[in-house]
Amino acid sequence: MKTRFAPSPTGRLHVGNIRTALHNFLLAKKAGGQFLLRLDDTDAERSTPEYADAIRLDLDRLGLEPHAMFRQSDRFARYEEVFDQLKRDGRVYACYETPEELELRRKVLLGRGLPPIYERPEGENDPVDGVAPHWRFRLDHDAVIEWEDGVRGPQHFEPAKISDPVIRRADGSWLYMLPSVIDDADHAITHVVRGEDHVTNSAIQLQMFDALGAGRPSLAHTALIVSDTGKLSKREGAKGLEALDEMGFEVMALLSVLTRIGTSQPVEAVHDLEALAAGFDLSSFGRAPARFSWDEVGVVNARLLHETPYETLADRLPEGVTPERWEVLRGNVERLGDVTSWLSVFEGVIEAPERDEGDRAYLAEAAEVAEGLAWDEGAWGALTGELKARTGRKGKALFLPLRLALTGQRSGPEMAALLPLIDKEHALARLRG
Repeated sequence: MKTRFAPSPTGRLHVGNIRTALHNFLLAKKAGGQFLLRLDDTDAERSTPEYADAIRLDLDRLGLEPHAMFRQSDRFARYEEVFDQLKRDGRVYACYETPEELELRRKVLLGRGLPPIYERPEGENDPVDGVAPHWRFRLDHDAVIEWEDGVRGPQHFEPAKISDPVIRRADGSWLYMLPSVIDDADHAITHVVRGEDHVTNSAIQLQMFDALGAGRPSLAHTALIVSDTGKLSKREGAKGLEALDEMGFEVMALLSVLTRIGTSQPVEAVHDLEALAAGFDLSSFGRAPARFSWDEVGVVNARLLHETPYETLADRLPEGVTPERWEVLRGNVERLGDVTSWLSVFEGVIEAPERDEGDRAYLAEAAEVAEGLAWDEGAWGALTGELKARTGRKGKALFLPLRLALTGQRSGPEMAALLPLIDKEHALARLRG
């Protein structure tokens, strides 16, 4: 199996094309196949080396390492060779209409209640002095286009109801359709997974594969991503790893969500790409839009961290976070950056909360009890047990003033596990106020 991801280097990867790359990567990985990266950089005005480098770096960070990479800009001679062959075979032809003439023809057809399909006008495609032609691929109207889609099931297109696509502009530059087919054929791509907005393009391209005498790849078209309110906003959809960094989320949180949205499988916190690939199944994809939200990524991110052992994160944790401290903290962090705020609780200065006269006396008594305790896993139980016996306090009145004084937080890790990790002298000073 060979799959590919084919972004244009005109910007950073966003959520939508990260999802496409991920699907093709997982499909190949599950089958023990290859995942290729093709940079569709035929648009010389908009494509830049900086964005090409950024795409590679983003894929590396996501763990979606391609087995090979190539650029369309290095293959122009090959496209020219195939183009000449298709001209000889009568499958491409020159057109001389201006954009204004094409728009007028489109409006006339719509005004007659007809679909705005290019009509292949006889005699109007004769050469025009001083005008460079654009070029169209001639669809075979007698060959119905059918395939079994990996997501959408049986597909059927009447080529006579589709306009012959423009494949080359008058300035000689290439549009997407034909070079993509040539590349897929030459690199023996076996499976293509992409968004459902490409279904008609796929139908056209299957005839191009046939015209080249090349084998057709298996196709799967996934439902597009939307937000809970409909179309993705710029913040939700147009950003990828930039948004991930802004929010402080883990890469696997994003990939876990993007793998499962739009499928019948539940979104779960998955820790590695091997596990994601093992569960990847195109048959689980539905036709309904795939709903994406960064809030869901945040929920999955918290689950991931709660389940992640110290060894996995050791090189990314702040200095001072020991295995024992991480074990206590990990169930209470939503982002890895949250850990920093707890370092001062262990051995630094915390913001002292306001305490009334009753709590001040209670905490002074707590300091007296704590001073004589062994500072181990039984310290919290011994402290609260003695205070309950002395003061008669229980429940919230017993526990909350102690938590606030010792941590500055109303909630957090279990105090029985946390207290022995707080420096005893700091703890006593906080209780005394």
